[in-house]
Amino acid sequence: MHILYNILATVLVILAAPVFIVRMLREKGFAERLRQSFGFLPEDTLRRVEGKNCIWLHAASVGEIVATSPIVKEIKKELPDSPILISVVTETGYAMAQRIIPEADAVIFFPLDLPWLCRRVVGRVRPRVFLPVETELWPNFLRAARRFDIPVMMVNGRISDRSVKNYHHLGSILRDMLGTVVKFCMQSTIDAQYIIRLGADPRRVVVTGNTKYDQTYTDVTDAEKQELYAQLCIEGQGPVIVAGSTHKGEEEFLLDAFAKVRGQYPTGRLIIAPRDINRASEVTDLIEKSGFKAGRRTILKTEGGQPDVVILDTIGELGKIYSLGEIIYVGGSLVKHGGHNILEPAAHGKPILVGPHMFNFKDIYALIGGRGACETVYDAAELAEKLLMILNDEEMRAKMGKQALDIILENRGAARKSALHLKELLG
Repeated sequence: MHILYNILATVLVILAAPVFIVRMLREKGFAERLRQSFGFLPEDTLRRVEGKNCIWLHAASVGEIVATSPIVKEIKKELPDSPILISVVTETGYAMAQRIIPEADAVIFFPLDLPWLCRRVVGRVRPRVFLPVETELWPNFLRAARRFDIPVMMVNGRISDRSVKNYHHLGSILRDMLGTVVKFCMQSTIDAQYIIRLGADPRRVVVTGNTKYDQTYTDVTDAEKQELYAQLCIEGQGPVIVAGSTHKGEEEFLLDAFAKVRGQYPTGRLIIAPRDINRASEVTDLIEKSGFKAGRRTILKTEGGQPDVVILDTIGELGKIYSLGEIIYVGGSLVKHGGHNILEPAAHGKPILVGPHMFNFKDIYALIGGRGACETVYDAAELAEKLLMILNDEEMRAKMGKQALDIILENRGAARKSALHLKELLG
C-alpha cells in the first residue's frame, strides 16, 4: 500500500509541474513556498532550530494556526528552553503564523510527502517531538519521524464524519500512521471515539478540548479599537456589521441585506473580509454594482473619503476587526463550504449570524446556537430580517453577546492540558 501511495504521490507532483510554473510566474512568494516544499529551507531559519531539540508543530492553514497559537504560549511556559518550529502548507497560513505566533523561533513550509524528501528534512532538523495539529497526518513524514525515533503527539485532534469514511480506505497506511502517534489529544469525546474506531490505541487517547477557545491574539484595547475605526474610515458611523471569511456567492446576500439595513440606519457600515483576499477586486465590483461606495483596507488612506463597505484585504486582522461590529456574520455558511470559526467573534461577546451549512464546526455551532448566542439564516431576506431584529433590540443584542462570551470562558484550558501532556511525554 505504501508503494502505491508513493507512486501516486510522485505522479501527482510531476503532473502538477506546469501548474507550479504558472503559479511561480503569477503569484508573489510562490517560488519560495515551492522551494521550501521541496526541502530547500532557508539556512538562517534552520540555524534557529536545527539540532537544538526543537518542538515542531505542523498546522496546515489559517484555522489550524489559530488553534496552534495558544498551545505554543503554554508550551513556552512549561518548556521555555525548547525552540519552537511551526510548519504550514498555505501562504495565508504562513502569513498568519508570522503575525500571531511571535513565540515561534522559525516558520517554514511543510515538505511534500515524498519519502526521500521527508527523510532529508526530518533528519536535518531532528526535532525533539512532532505535534500535528488537528488531522495533519502524512504517511511518509510519520515514517521519517519513526525512523529517527521522534515521538509524535496529535494536538487539538479533530476527525470529521467524512474523514472517518475516507481514512478507512488507507488500510495498512492508516494503521502505520496511527501506530506512530504516541498520544492523541482530541477536541471532544466524539473525536476520541472516531480516532479509536479508526484504529488508535484507546490507552493513548485523551480528550483535552478545543484550543481555539484559548486564543488571545484577537484581544484588543479601547485605544486599539479607536485606531481601527480611524484606519477603516468609519469613525462616528454605525451600526457596523462585520462579515468574516465570506465566499463567492455570499456577498450578494450580504449586500442585499445591507441595503435594507441602510433603509433604517443611513450611517450603517459593512465590513466584508473575503476568505480569499485575491477576490478583493471581484468583491469591490459587486459592491459598486450594488450602488455602494467600496474601500479596500490596504488603500483606504490614499483614496480618501468614507466608504459604505470596507473590504478587509489583509491577513491576520479579522479577529481584531470583529470587535468593531454590533453583529457578526461568519461566512462559508450560506454556501455549502461548511462554515468558519465562530469562536473569534464569540470571544468579543458579539451576537453571531450564520447560514445553515456549518458542518465543519458542528459541535461549536450546536453549543453556541443552543445557548442563543448564534442565529441561523437561510437567504438574503432572512439575513436582513435578523440583522434588523437584533439591531433594534438592545437587550437581545446584549444577551446574545453575554452568552457567547460565557461559552468562551467556560471552555478554556485545552491548550494548557495539551502542554502538560507534552511535558509528561517528554518527561
